[in-house]
Amino acid sequence: MTQCTQPRLESKAPDGRTFTAAFDGGNITSDGGIPLLRLVDDKCKILERFGQCITDYRDRSRIQFPATQLATQRVLSVALGYEDLNDHDILRSDPLLAAAVGADPRSGSKLASSATLGRIEKSALSLAQEDRYRKLL
Repeated sequence: MTQCTQPRLESKAPDGRTFTAAFDGGNITSDGGIPLLRLVDDKCKILERFGQCITDYRDRSRIQFPATQLATQRVLSVALGYEDLNDHDILRSDPLLAAAVGADPRSGSKLASSATLGRIEKSALSLAQEDRYRKLL
């Protein structure tokens, strides 16, 4: 069994936040690429602009997850190699993905499920009048 010689690795983000990699936290996440993707997006604002392109047809009184958060969750998961929606039934509990999406991982609340993401994708495709929305999703 490999013995880690360095118990913690720390890195500073441009905005002053500290990312810490420690090997004593148990099963937290296996996707260490999430902070890197988020740092790149903080500079480019691609996910924010993408979220602004989505028209949300849902009833505002029943919305738990904003469309921009759903889009961010979906795009980051695809970038990490989770292209199937059923992967989100497990990913919705990942604290690092929650932080990258903009949710507070300390609150214990979960991200959107595969069913929620599927409904928003299907409704956007069926309700959109213009072909450009089909190309985005």
